[in-house]
Amino acid sequence: MKCPYCSYTESKVIDSRPAEDSEKIRRRRECLSCGKRFTTYEVVENTPLVVVKKDKSRQMFDREKLLRGLLRACEKRPISIEVLEELVDRIEQKFANEMVKEVSSVELGEDVLRELKKLDKVAYIRFASVYRDFSDVESFLTELRRLQEEK
Repeated sequence: MKCPYCSYTESKVIDSRPAEDSEKIRRRRECLSCGKRFTTYEVVENTPLVVVKKDKSRQMFDREKLLRGLLRACEKRPISIEVLEELVDRIEQKFANEMVKEVSSVELGEDVLRELKKLDKVAYIRFASVYRDFSDVESFLTELRRLQEEK
């Protein structure tokens, strides 16, 4: 951290504590060259995630939109909202950990399907029917056969 007084690049942390909003960490530092003290604030850098749709258009990742889709797929199923929020958290965290700025809607959808398949097969089929745009009964049957073969 560069000293604002003498521009020396080495300092020591004297005190660290959460800032008022608990979103930042307030650090009191002392310059190792001139001895003057100064305050810095440390914040988490959030990189927005952009979803690249099949038609190549782009839109910001919308956590609530994904959660609404999952709620529809899980309607009348024994799955709590907390479990679905955790599922969305895992997916968001995966992309954050990979430090990606853009993700294709296909990759995002497949990740959601993988998570749903572990959670509830009926919800998986419901979500897949919309995501994969099942157009007839045969599409449903094909996916159901695939699920049975995996067992």
